[in-house]
Amino acid sequence: MTEHVKVVIVGTGFSGLGQAIQLAKAGIHDYVILEKADEVGGTWRDNSYPGCACDVQSHMYSFSYEQNPDWSRSFSPQPEIFEYLKGVADKHRLREKTRFGVEITGAHWDSAARTWTIATKSGDEYVAQFLVSGVGGLHIPQVPKLPGIEKFQGQTWHSAQWNHEFDLKGKRVAVVGTGASAIQFVPRIAPDVAELTLFQRTPPWIMPKPDHEMAGWAKTLFKRVPGAQRLYRAAVYWSREAQGLGFNGHPVIMKAGEVIAKRHIGKGIKDPALRRKVTPDYTMGCKRVLLSNDYYPALARPNVQLNTDGVREVRAQSIVDDAGVSHEVDAIIYGTGFHVTDALEYLDITGIDGRSLAKEWAAEGMRTHKGIVVSGFPNLFFLLGPNTALGHNSVVFMIESQAKYVVDAIKLADSHDAAAIDVRPSVQDKFQAEIQEKLIKGVWTQGGCKSWYLDAKGVNRTIWPGFTWRYWLETRKVDASDFELSGRAR
Repeated sequence: MTEHVKVVIVGTGFSGLGQAIQLAKAGIHDYVILEKADEVGGTWRDNSYPGCACDVQSHMYSFSYEQNPDWSRSFSPQPEIFEYLKGVADKHRLREKTRFGVEITGAHWDSAARTWTIATKSGDEYVAQFLVSGVGGLHIPQVPKLPGIEKFQGQTWHSAQWNHEFDLKGKRVAVVGTGASAIQFVPRIAPDVAELTLFQRTPPWIMPKPDHEMAGWAKTLFKRVPGAQRLYRAAVYWSREAQGLGFNGHPVIMKAGEVIAKRHIGKGIKDPALRRKVTPDYTMGCKRVLLSNDYYPALARPNVQLNTDGVREVRAQSIVDDAGVSHEVDAIIYGTGFHVTDALEYLDITGIDGRSLAKEWAAEGMRTHKGIVVSGFPNLFFLLGPNTALGHNSVVFMIESQAKYVVDAIKLADSHDAAAIDVRPSVQDKFQAEIQEKLIKGVWTQGGCKSWYLDAKGVNRTIWPGFTWRYWLETRKVDASDFELSGRAR
């Protein structure tokens, strides 16, 4: 089967749904959304591990045009966010536009027809003038290849593929990794398991989580008083935006944060040796700063052991650490995050003259203009693309800016009766030079650590180095002079 549409959107997380809504608002209804799963939700559908929640307040981590007055907590748990996204899809009738169970394998630009041909695992094809990727960077689990793992006779799974059928009660469990997912699920499973051995490579900086139940009067206020929730959202936005100062060349602010974080460690852990193990030796912000009130108390439990010796090998029923100590385990859970800087390299995307996006990005690093468009790949747009992730605020804010930018670019092409729009190489090069100059000065580069923000060459291809209001300002309107328009629309 081949289906012809004006726009193909890939993914039904915040990015895909947000893009579809903006297209419809602009009067563009000739589009489809391709979703590999059988339900909407993206990362909030896939990640259902115990304790999964957002580390940005929900009144900010939601669409500005779809405010929810009924969030149960300031930082809502995964089931609520998942239900919110399903509700948004239902309200805007986006399921009617979604092809579920369709996983794309690649896309090829036809220079003669000036269209994208999108291939899928089922063999069906979609031909579109414009292609929008809303898959983001948190969808391919990063599973380390532990030596001897093939010999292990117990259960193994990644946090994003949680095995809800396996009863952890009374089991001996090993957790590999201490990232954002691990610090959420470890406190939830620790009381149930017989023994928990947590293998830590590098400790994260963890701040207290200012979470609380949303009072009934606040929910009522948000429902009944026009503008009340928007004022609350604005307060949350600017309080988080102020944190951006510390990430962008003002390390004194991060040092103040470290003082708070160290006090947090002392409050949750009394053992001096364990405190030393969980105290980072790099500047706060170099890696993702995490939020938790129950992680440190969980590590202090008598049935939990923090191991910093590393994994030497896995045997049939145990893990042997680098000190030679064997740890008997029934299950191994990976809290090792996702492929981020190479998240799109598995797709076979070819642009003008057969140029391979994966090969170019592997050789030169992920290079775009504003994290949205790539020179040589006309009519292709990325949402939450390279260098648009955040360390201090809500990525949904970024997604909204990008989705409107994509619509503006499509309208620019349509207004000139052009079939294709492609960013000029010089414009992309200028953007990359400017953004990397800023990143070099930031804590991500100067903080003394190696993080998933960096690609294989040590270049930050993940974070937006600045305030989100500035990104909003830079993407409010497409600059026609940045692009080459070609062909005539049919």
